[in-house]
Amino acid sequence: MTSAAAGPFVRVSTAGAVTTLELDSPHNRNALSTRLMAELTDGLARAGEDPQVRAVVLGHTGKVFCAGADLSEATGDDPTVGPRGLVDLQRAIVECPKPVVALVNGHVRAGGLGLVGSCDLAVAGPASTFAFTEVRLGLAPAVISLPLRPKLEPRAAARYYLTGETFDAAEAARIGLVTTAAEQPEKALAELLDALRLASPQGLAESKKLVNAAVLASFEADTEARVEQSARLFGSPEAQEGMRAFLERRPAPWAVQQA
Repeated sequence: MTSAAAGPFVRVSTAGAVTTLELDSPHNRNALSTRLMAELTDGLARAGEDPQVRAVVLGHTGKVFCAGADLSEATGDDPTVGPRGLVDLQRAIVECPKPVVALVNGHVRAGGLGLVGSCDLAVAGPASTFAFTEVRLGLAPAVISLPLRPKLEPRAAARYYLTGETFDAAEAARIGLVTTAAEQPEKALAELLDALRLASPQGLAESKKLVNAAVLASFEADTEARVEQSARLFGSPEAQEGMRAFLERRPAPWAVQQA
């Protein structure tokens, strides 16, 4: 197993007017640890301030884009710290003056869908799978709903929030979670980046404000309620048991197994 302390959790590179932020925390499947979120936030800020950067790509190493919350950090003294940290990270993506494009070709679970949903554009490859797994742990997709609910098709949101079912890239595109499902995701990404390089920095920043108006309104209206909801659920006996069952790789006590 890779040491948690080995190297950065987010690898940063810049070329061709594009900064790439690559999630690289294999020991916990790119889960949203405090350290990973801090490194990602810092990378976004630096890219946003660099006049030579026209766009940001949010990618990943390995077979998992992001496994969601780091459950090993879910039991701190202040249960609002984790949810509020994810809110701040999502908002940093939304408010970055440069377009942020997700490049996904792996598994995305729970809080990881909030990262994808916060990006302005998202390309998903054939190895991508998605699931709102919170419901099976006694949780709910609370703070990730801030960027997602304005974008998702309502009936699809109801289905996948409530069932926790896994769905593929094509379905993610159909319901509004990603922009494009592509057999060759790097090629599809390159086409988007070529288009963004033709746009003016001011034009991109102001156009991004327009397309994100409903998302920002969601943050303004519902952040405190969603943070409270997330903190309450994470601290509940039912969710504590659900997370223990998950970490111990056993069924949760409420899971009904059909014969």
